Amino acid sequence: MNPGTAALRAGWSRGVIELRQSFTNGAELLSHLLWPVLMLTAMYFMRDTTLGGGLLLGSMALPSILGMNAALGMVTMSQLLTADREDGTLLRAKATPHGMRGYLVGKVVSVAGGLLADLAILLLPGLLLIDGLAVGSPDSWLTVAWVLALGMAATLPLGAVLGSVFPSARGQGLVQVPVLGLMAISGIFYPVTALPEWLEWVAQAFPIYWLGLGMRSALLPDAAVDIEIGDSWRHLETVGVLGAWAALGLAVAPVVLRRMARRESGSSVAERREKALRRVG
Repeated sequence: MNPGTAALRAGWSRGVIELRQSFTNGAELLSHLLWPVLMLTAMYFMRDTTLGGGLLLGSMALPSILGMNAALGMVTMSQLLTADREDGTLLRAKATPHGMRGYLVGKVVSVAGGLLADLAILLLPGLLLIDGLAVGSPDSWLTVAWVLALGMAATLPLGAVLGSVFPSARGQGLVQVPVLGLMAISGIFYPVTALPEWLEWVAQAFPIYWLGLGMRSALLPDAAVDIEIGDSWRHLETVGVLGAWAALGLAVAPVVLRRMARRESGSSVAERREKALRRVG
């Protein structure tokens, strides 16, 4: 077995172990459960609110939130990379042959696996609590699969880029502000067509809107398309925009990560650790 293949296998094993540990550690298990429970509670109370054409707000919100959660894998990836830079995990990976490749494979496996588990925790009870969904066709689940796969390809590399750019967990807080803003204008909790046209264009430039749209196209009845831009699910545009973000992320992420890895040293880790201790103290 060549060293590159061995690194990939080691990364896969590492990712599976990290994923398993996240469901056996109390604090991490709570993080997996808390957000879905909060979202399910909110959707339960809005389940009888109607939108145009008799569409229920709860049934619109469920697939939209699934798409939003898939996009938030970007934030999770960036946070984990930043934390591993601070505690020296990344430096140790750099010190081993093909260690960075194995490290990144492990992170993709653990983040993607955790994301899929979180989506299942939200979706399965949601199917029982929320009326007005259209999930009886195999085409619905096929659409869910390709939207999720393309969405993760579009967002996880961007998360790796963001994790490379911000040197500390404190700086990571800056990521949250624009992400929250995009969530507010991406049609997650109400139709994007209710916004001014210029905000519609801003929302359509980023993956969150398209992930939500793709999920709605999979899980809502055909009549729900009336509240969408152009009265269309726009699958080709969804593939185009998410594919463009995936291509951009996959092109930029390796370059940024290599530069970040070259800058990592024992002194830089010690300096960041000292700054963190001063903030705590």
